[in-house]
Amino acid sequence: MNATIVFAGVAVPVKLHTATTSETVSFHEVHLKDGGRIEHRRFCTKEDKEVPYEEIAKGHEIADGEYAVLTKEQLAAAMPSGDKTIRIEEFVPAGDVAPILFDKGYHLGVGEGGADGYRLLHDALVKTKRFGIAFFVFHDRERLAAVRPQDGVLVLQTLRPADALVALDDVRPDADDARAPTAKERKMAEQLIEALHEEFDPTAYEDEHRELVLKLIEQKAAGKDIDLPEPEDSEPTDDLAAALQASLDERAHGGRRRRANTGKAAPAAKHRRASPSAAKKKKGQS
Repeated sequence: MNATIVFAGVAVPVKLHTATTSETVSFHEVHLKDGGRIEHRRFCTKEDKEVPYEEIAKGHEIADGEYAVLTKEQLAAAMPSGDKTIRIEEFVPAGDVAPILFDKGYHLGVGEGGADGYRLLHDALVKTKRFGIAFFVFHDRERLAAVRPQDGVLVLQTLRPADALVALDDVRPDADDARAPTAKERKMAEQLIEALHEEFDPTAYEDEHRELVLKLIEQKAAGKDIDLPEPEDSEPTDDLAAALQASLDERAHGGRRRRANTGKAAPAAKHRRASPSAAKKKKGQS
């Protein structure tokens, strides 16, 4: 998609490119008994019959079983009219934009004739450590976004509205429910953090769950039996100092920081750190 960043009277032609891809293993719903594909049909609960797509409308429930129904034409009238302009309203310190607000990211390529302005905006954002806060219309919706620099490229990061976030007070631990950690526990926790310190490299991590799911599919397709592992014990420990000391001892003796690949499906952590050689190989391929 072609667009234009506008700030303080400066127009910078850009091209939007999706910054991420989905690595999720896709499945269809099937009947466990015979493997038949499951269909989901549009069914009217009042008339007890299937309804064609052209008779479907959007309804917002205003009371139990009562809906305010809006037609496609009525909804279309509420859609913003977009002119493909990414209009930066203000520049804010990068640290003020909490990562939890980040939604979907888009790489901004240089549009025709926009190289000079693109470089100017990128370098200015780097120098001032600022993000540009902008509005733009995309997929029939006006969206709030941050324009930020990353490795020589401008990135458009759509932002979730603040009212979409759960208030921290709803999840913050009650101070009365937990004792304050002892000085010894704090020191051991800090030592463990230092022992596990690494420069963050996203290419060094692999999606272990996806690999295990693909392995299960291969085994199933080959008609092999699948051994299900015993669930791991994840009960919280009552002795924090002993648990910290055990981790420190393991690190001191060269203990591995990830589970070994046993070749069996296991209740894995979401991601695991790849070996250095695998990480280099991935970098070479990208």
